[in-house]
Amino acid sequence: MQSEQQAAMGAAYRDAQLALRTGRASAAEAQLRAIQASAPGEVNSLRLLGQALLAQDKVAEAIATLEQALAAAPDFLPARTDLARAYRQDGRMQAAREEVRRVLEKRPHDHLAWLAYGDILADLEQFADARVAFERARLTDPFRPQVDAATAALVADDHKTAEQIFRGVLQEDASHLAALCGLAALSIAADRAPDAERLLGHALKQSAHHPLVWRGMGQVLTALGRLAEAEAAARRLIRIEPKNPQSWITIATVATQLMRQEEALAAYEQAARLQPDGVRLRMSIGHVQKTLGRRADSEASYKAALAMDPGIAEAYWSLADLKNYSLADAEVEAMQRLLATDKRERSNEAQLHFALGKAFEQRERYSDAFTHYARGNALRRLDAPFDIELFERRSARIRAFFDKEFFASRAGSGDPSAAPIFIVGLPRSGSTLVEQILASHSRVEGTMELPNILNIVGQFDDMVEARDGYPETVGTAPAHVLTTLGSRYLQETAPLRSGRDHFTDKLPNNLSHVGLIQAILPNATIVDARRHPMDCCFSAFKQHFADGQAFSYDLGDLGRYYRCYLSLMDHWDAVLPGKVVHVQHEDLVSDPEVHIRRLLDQCGLPFEAACLNFHQTRRSVRTASAEQVRQPIYSSGIGYWRHFEQELQPLRQALGDCLERF
Repeated sequence: MQSEQQAAMGAAYRDAQLALRTGRASAAEAQLRAIQASAPGEVNSLRLLGQALLAQDKVAEAIATLEQALAAAPDFLPARTDLARAYRQDGRMQAAREEVRRVLEKRPHDHLAWLAYGDILADLEQFADARVAFERARLTDPFRPQVDAATAALVADDHKTAEQIFRGVLQEDASHLAALCGLAALSIAADRAPDAERLLGHALKQSAHHPLVWRGMGQVLTALGRLAEAEAAARRLIRIEPKNPQSWITIATVATQLMRQEEALAAYEQAARLQPDGVRLRMSIGHVQKTLGRRADSEASYKAALAMDPGIAEAYWSLADLKNYSLADAEVEAMQRLLATDKRERSNEAQLHFALGKAFEQRERYSDAFTHYARGNALRRLDAPFDIELFERRSARIRAFFDKEFFASRAGSGDPSAAPIFIVGLPRSGSTLVEQILASHSRVEGTMELPNILNIVGQFDDMVEARDGYPETVGTAPAHVLTTLGSRYLQETAPLRSGRDHFTDKLPNNLSHVGLIQAILPNATIVDARRHPMDCCFSAFKQHFADGQAFSYDLGDLGRYYRCYLSLMDHWDAVLPGKVVHVQHEDLVSDPEVHIRRLLDQCGLPFEAACLNFHQTRRSVRTASAEQVRQPIYSSGIGYWRHFEQELQPLRQALGDCLERF
């Protein structure tokens, strides 16, 4: 009979452990209290009960429970580490420090004790000592070989192997900090920022100050568009690891998103001082210099990167993408040699092809140029496939869902602010020019391509198990939720604004989400930047985008995507008459003043001469058109596609009868 009771108690204890490991602390507490009722004072279940209480922020009860366990078993060191964590959470730093010291005196290789000690020292602002403690935690980690192997796989872009190893660690220890951070890094790489935030939130329960967690948080919060929080995360990180170049890279990344380019440049330069052989840092410095309009400096940085690594194709493409840079014959020959001899990853080869395409285009060898563009796009498509049929189906669902009845039933919902001006369309459609014109107005703040609307779309997608709930799940959101989402958008973008009446959000891909924008921000302005489909699509085809434009790597996909875009714009005009302001690029180029006046009028803005002289406006520009908008309007791009007329027949065929509209 006694053995049966022990077996039942053991099973209940394992159930409680599982509940705690899977984040069900209240269920674990109930199970453990039942065990204590059967076996009062049993120290293992007392310790676990203390953990369950601490996980629910029941700090006083957790302390009392853990003290009871230690009174019965003073050498129960894991419980003493838990008590130190509870004391720290209660603000009793010296008591916490004393408890963890007692553990480390007896067990100097206790990984969890070193983690707890690092947190305590950071709370005491003894950051150098905290850094040492966190390093000792890494060195004493029983899973260190697996974590090192997974990290190496992650750095090598072998995400499958990295994930397998990290998940294997978590099967053994569901709260393992480094494994949680590793899976979060994989989620960030896969564009699953909400998943990464959840994983890092769990990691934060294991350590409040560990730099691995805050480095990840800086990236995640930036991706989610929560820039004030991202900056706070980066500042926390730099206090712990001021001499780690990754800390400064995090600062630079956040500063870039906050449009504080000078600060970003200084942070990248500090990272480069700490890591002088960092060729990617030199590239990042060049990119920021380009956004600031420092043309000569950016060119020098790209060439410095090539001096450090003659095979880095990104530097050649970045030089080619400086619109008035002419690639020398020696540079062309060097790239051709690299294609023949330097077998790096596909992405490197693709950038060489894009750069060579630009070089042959400059030499008016259009057939050779197209051959390289086509090869570069084919390589990019292997790494970033695009399902055009899925996009077409999604576009049809969006048109069906956001009908007149939807908007009529939600009249009055959403945040009433008229501050946002959304600029949508296709990439290379003239949207950056439209943004620069508007940003030259004294009442308009020019920001950049903001992720916030896409993040809201992602939340609606994630409401169903298949993660494809948008747009239908928008129908489940009551009016007050739509208003809250609009207010959240304004709050998240507030750090980018300086008090002007309006601000731009120039993310072309928001063309699919005009209906959602209307629902959450009904007084926002929508501007459609439109360009002749042959020029627009070919300009996208020969541009190596960093990410987000996978449809541009196939001429057939480009034509079909453009048709979807027109269908969506026609739909918004039908269900929201007058909502979208259409700006035809060719009209803007042919008669700038007339069409700039019309644009400003439709945005509710008085005419200002500065908008005509937009190229004189000093601001950072982060898109592929960064240099073009620093020049007066020019018409050389109109009809340029005809140099490639024969090669572009698949595009013409995919565009079909929509060409008749132009």
